[in-house]
Formats: sequence, structure tokens, C-alpha cells
Amino acid sequence: MTRNIDRNEELFARAKQLIPGGVNSPVRAFRAVGGTPRFVTRAQGAHFWDANGTRYIDYIGSWGPMILGHGHPVVVEAVQKAARDGFSFGAPTERELELAEEIIRHVPSLEMVRLVSSGTEAGMSAIRLARGATGRSKIIKFEGCYHGHADALLVKAGSGLATFGNPTSAGVPAEVVQHTLVLEYNNLQQLEEAFALHGRDLACVIIEPIAGNMNFVRAGVDFMRRTRELCTQHGALLVFDEVMTGFRVALGGAQAVYAKAIPAFRPDLTVLGKVIGGGMPLAAFGGPRAIMEQLAPLGPVYQAGTLSGNPVATACGLATLQQIARSGFFDELAAKTATLVDGLKAAARAAGVPFSADCEGGMFGFFLLPELPGNYGQVMKSDGQRFNRLFHGLLDRGVYIAPALYEAGFVSSAHADADIAETISAAQAVFRSLA
Repeated sequence: MTRNIDRNEELFARAKQLIPGGVNSPVRAFRAVGGTPRFVTRAQGAHFWDANGTRYIDYIGSWGPMILGHGHPVVVEAVQKAARDGFSFGAPTERELELAEEIIRHVPSLEMVRLVSSGTEAGMSAIRLARGATGRSKIIKFEGCYHGHADALLVKAGSGLATFGNPTSAGVPAEVVQHTLVLEYNNLQQLEEAFALHGRDLACVIIEPIAGNMNFVRAGVDFMRRTRELCTQHGALLVFDEVMTGFRVALGGAQAVYAKAIPAFRPDLTVLGKVIGGGMPLAAFGGPRAIMEQLAPLGPVYQAGTLSGNPVATACGLATLQQIARSGFFDELAAKTATLVDGLKAAARAAGVPFSADCEGGMFGFFLLPELPGNYGQVMKSDGQRFNRLFHGLLDRGVYIAPALYEAGFVSSAHADADIAETISAAQAVFRSLA
């Protein structure tokens, strides 16, 4: 009897001979969950199809950018028109200004932005700008927050509060991260002590306000309020990494969510990506004019990029932002996401499986824990083996979630009620098998 050929397996075997690990970004390799990655051939709306022709309901959405779903006709038309006019010029275009205006219009903390090509580039540049603007070297980041793969940010917690972090990647010398202090997320005592010890030397605090690389963990309102107060008191800049949350959890990003609870709340610098590119490589960082004018060619902080403000990417991003700015868009998106999360919680509860979940806008996360965690150490207690079984159980039923325990998920406006219902039905069956 002839075995059916699995094209995903064929392609992965071929890829491993050509590309390290067979993938161009590590989490795609399925190493955490086991099995063979799905090689995507096409996508439309809330679905994609793999090399075997199997359809999946997509809850990664290219890790966040596809807030309108795949192949939105207005966005496709904008990209096609831009491509016909030229792929790249290495010179200014009017569309760069239009995109910048659209971003600034919806995020009150921004007076100027600089467009770049990736979240890593934006995060790295924001930190350089913070150091240049303050004349200081030290920075605070939080364990479990990911800000791209720049050397100074690939760092884990040190052995004590007064010590700085240690590299988490080969190829990063210890001296590169000697100015990076790593604290526990949501730990007010550590934050107070860190500023007491290092406040006069701190250039900035960089934080994911809702951490998406711990799956989905919110910074508490009191924690965020005190972070803002301490930065202001000590002259450090508060940098919001909204690569995941920007235009995803709300039109004004996570900072708009916190501003509802903290009067006049604003970060000093904001890092954006994903949604603002609509699926094309594009990111940005921005803040008040006085800080942003420290950048070259006006100021001494250098940053440049050949493809920055790429005309095709800006067309894609601008069309996306114009669509999501329509009245009621985020109310509808949040309702879809909440329906999914509530259904997953009910399915787990009925099966007696420890489970907790949270969501904001079109971003969600869940844990195989009875209560939501507040920091990386608590996240690490989630049941990894049971998650792997959950992942493959859903995958076998046509539902694609992140192939890693510590990654958030994303719902798009293209997800129909039928997609949500199909997902919950699949989850009910899988949770019963996990009990």
C-alpha cells in the first residue's frame, strides 16, 4: 500500500539542508511542541492552507499584523497599485508622511515618528535615542519581555538586584549587556530598589505593557503608574514596546488602555510594528518632538535604513490603519476575541483541566494554570507537556495556534462566528482528552 506523500515533511527535510533548523525564525520549527511545521501555500481571511492543501483557522496572523485577516481587498489593491509605481526608491515619498500622520493622529504621546523595517530595529534605535537624549548608559528591562534580538536586549536576570544581566545568546559579550538591568515583571519592590540604586544613571525603562512573549501577561495598573512616576522623578525615559499591542489591543495601543486608569498617562517613547505594516516589513518608533529631534540629521543620535519607509510597505500599512480606524472596529474585534476566550475557558472547566485566559482587543493568551500569572516565573509553571498535546489536538482539527507555550494569539476582523464556534468545538474535544 502506497503511503500518501506529506508535502510538509518533504519541504521541511529540504529546508533543513538549506536553512539553519529549516526555518528563518526559530519558533516556526515546532521544536517546542514536536512534529513537522506546516508550510503555508496561501491564505485568505481567517484561514490558511498548507502544502498538503489542508485548511487551518489561523490564530497567529503572521504573529499579529493581519488584524484584517489575509488578503483584505482594500489592502491588496493599495499594495498592487504601489508595486506598479515602484518597489523602492531610497528617497522620500508622500505616503511616508501620510502613514506618519495616521499613526500620530491615533497615539497622543507621539509628535514625530521615524519609520524603519522591523521591530528589532525600532527597539534598538529607541534605546540608542534614549541614551543619547539623557546622556546615560543604563537601562531596565523585565524578565520575559522580548524587545527584538539586539545584543543589549538578549539578556536574562542577573544573580541579584545590584547586578546586571547575563547574555542569553552565544555571540553576545558580557560587556555588551553590562548596562542592562533585568527586573521581575510586576515587582514593585524591585523597581523601587533599582531606581534607588541606579536612578541617576538610568537612560530608560523599556517594557511590554502587555507582554506577548510570556503568552499574555499584563503590567498591573499600580505597577505601571509607579514606573511612570519613578521615570519622571529620576529623569529616565519610559519606553513602551508596542510592537505587539500597538493598534492591536486598541486604536491608541496599550497606552490608551492604561490612560483610562491613570490620568494623563503617556510613555516618553513608543516602539511600533506589525499592524502598522499590515503584513509587510515595517516598524516605527516615536515620541515628543524634543526627543525625536535628537536623531540625525537634526541631532547627534545616528540611525538610518535603506528600505525605511518602503513605498509598498507604507501603502500596505496605511490602508490597514485606515480600515481599523472606522467606528466600532475595535468593539467588534474585542467581542470576537472575548467570545473565543470565554469558550475556551468553559471547555477547559467542563473537562476539569486547569486553565486561565485573558484578552484585550484582538490579542489573547491562555495558560494551563488555575490563575493568570503576573511574571515570567509564574508563567514557567504552566504545563508544557499538556500544552503540546493541546496544540497538536487543535492542529489535527484544523485550528492553528502558536507552536509555543509562551506566545500570545491573535484574532482578526475576518474571523467569523463559524470560525470561533469551530475552534471552541475542537477545544472541547481536545480538553476532554487532556483531563
